[in-house]
Formats: sequence, C-alpha cells, structure tokens
Amino acid sequence: MNNRIPEDLIERAYQGKSTKEDGLLLLEGPPFELFRFADELRSLTVGDTVTYVVNRNINFTSRCVGTCGFCAFRTNDGKVLSIEEIMEKVREAEKAKATEVCIQGGLLPDVGLDFYQEIVEAIKAEFPEMHIHAFSPMEVYHASRVSGIKVSEALSKLKRSGLDTMPGTAAEILSDRVRKIICPSKLRTAEWIEVVTQAHAAGIPTTATMMYGHVETPEERIEHILTIREIQKETGGITEFVPLPFMPYNNPVGEKMIREGRYATPGLDDLKIYAISRILLHGHVDNIQASWVKLGKKLSQFALHCGANDLGGTLMEESISRLAGAPNGENISVEELEWMIYGAGRVPKERTTLYKGVRELASRNPGRITGCGASE
Repeated sequence: MNNRIPEDLIERAYQGKSTKEDGLLLLEGPPFELFRFADELRSLTVGDTVTYVVNRNINFTSRCVGTCGFCAFRTNDGKVLSIEEIMEKVREAEKAKATEVCIQGGLLPDVGLDFYQEIVEAIKAEFPEMHIHAFSPMEVYHASRVSGIKVSEALSKLKRSGLDTMPGTAAEILSDRVRKIICPSKLRTAEWIEVVTQAHAAGIPTTATMMYGHVETPEERIEHILTIREIQKETGGITEFVPLPFMPYNNPVGEKMIREGRYATPGLDDLKIYAISRILLHGHVDNIQASWVKLGKKLSQFALHCGANDLGGTLMEESISRLAGAPNGENISVEELEWMIYGAGRVPKERTTLYKGVRELASRNPGRITGCGASE
C-alpha cells in the first residue's frame, strides 16, 4: 500500500474501525491512492466477481402527498395501477426470467397498509418463487400512520403477506439539517433508522442508499455512511450500499443549484464516494453497488476499480431517475451489462436479491428480456 495513506488509517480500515476523521482525510488526499486502497479492500472482500440482478421495477403510482424538493417523479393526478395491472407487469417479468420485482410508488393520502398487503399477496399467490423487494421506509411509515398501527406491526403484517426485502431508499442524507431543506415532510433520521432496524428485526433484510450532491457537506456524507455501518453492526440486515448522485434537473432543489452555477457532481467526486464507502464499510457491508443509470455506463465501469462490485440490474420501465434527468436510458440488456463487466476486467455473475448465485447465467440464454435496475 502506498505510504501516502497513513499506516494507522490503513490498519483501522482493515479492522472495520475507520473514523470520520479517516474518511475526511482520505477525501482530501490523492484520489488515485484512495481508489487503489478501496480496490484492494474490494478484492479482499469479494474478489473479481461483479454481480447484477435480473428484476423489474414497478412504480404503481406517481401521485404523492410528499413535498420532496428533489423529486421530478411526483404528480398530483397520476394514475394508480390496479392489482391486475401490477400483476400483468409481474407476468411479463416472470416470462423474462426475472428473479425479483421491485415495487415502489408515491404516498397516497388515504391508502393504508391493506393496499400494500394486497399487492404482495396477489404476487405470491401466482408466483410464490418471485422475490418481492418493495416499499421504502417512507412508504411503510406512511402506511402505518394511515392505518393507525405501529411500524413494527405494519412490518410484521407485510412479512406475513410475503414481503421478502425492502429497498433502503428515502434515506437521502441521514442528517435532519439536510432533510429540513430538501424533504421537510419526510420521516426524520431517527424514524428512518427505526423503520430499517425494525424491518431487520421482523426478518426483512434491506438495502441502504445515500443520495448525495445537493446541500450536504462532506462531513454529513461521511456521517451518513457511518450511520449505515452502525445499523449493520447492530442488525446485520443490510445487503448492499448504493450511493446515488443527485440528478439536478426538473426539480426545485436542482433548479436552485443550477441558478447558483452548481450542476451534477463531478465524476471524480462520484468515484471518491464509492471508494470511501468501501473503506468505511469494510468488514460490515460487503456489497457496494454502482448505478449505471446515474453514473453512466463508462463511469460505472471505472467505479468497479474504486470499490464497487455490483451494477444493480437491467432496467425495465425505470422512470424515477429518468424524469430527474438521468441521461442513460431506461433499460440495458444482460449481454451489454456482462460486456461492460468484462470490459472493466471483471467476471460477471447473475445474483439473487440476497446475493446468492443464480444457476443459469444470463449469457447462456441470450433471448431473454430483463428487469429492474439501479436495484435499490
């Protein structure tokens, strides 16, 4: 390891005990030393395999009572898909050999937990093997309030209905200072942590995300990642960490940034975030996912040399990132994903939501269409 990074910092990272000060020091140092160290830890943890999942995104409504200033997806009058319309999309996903459906939507004013349970139960009745990765911590929190029950009870009911895992979205930056600016009506940091830890207690693993590049400070980014580490030390229920660069187009927070002459995060900053995530989470969260939708295909390939080991999935009808200005399309074939991975000098492997292997590699079945992506 290059001696530009202090030996004691390297030692703490190997032990899974990196500090906030370590993170800030690494961010200020030579970027390629940071990338090299993150890549070394990646190699030690997961080897040269880069994974992806075949699944489908189903956004059941764009209607939302939320007031998030970064959202380009929300509408006041969007359609709400019926159970049958949702099932038709699940049938298409199953025909495409998807192993997972990823279901999220806006917050409906008068819709409680029953609606969410009905979706899950309908899918499991027809496709008991389909993995259901659904409902953000904000959706669960909102549904539990509408239904007048505790979050823990809502999660138990969803688990009994057949919910397998939850996306750890709605995290944005886990700082109440930031949340008051960009999403004042969203659940607070402590409430997000409560929903996620209670999901783990109910036997529902989650991912964890961080949407960065708007009003937060470098310190708040580091603190967010360390908060995720603390949750993982307590519960062990986080499957992957997904840093998501903020898309500043078609939303109020981004419009204000652009007026001030600030645009999307520089690519170098994005790569630093992937690297610092790998280092701070070493020994705790093994999988760091690079979103090709947000980063673009070429930068996400480079991220595989900066600590990332997963590219999410192939997108089928992903609309949230696209509406916020992500320029990289709505879907990608398994063949192209595997080509990207090979092109980065890595070995592709299809995985399940829980990072188990899938026997039939996608490349052996070039005829199939595939599913959801940036698999949060």
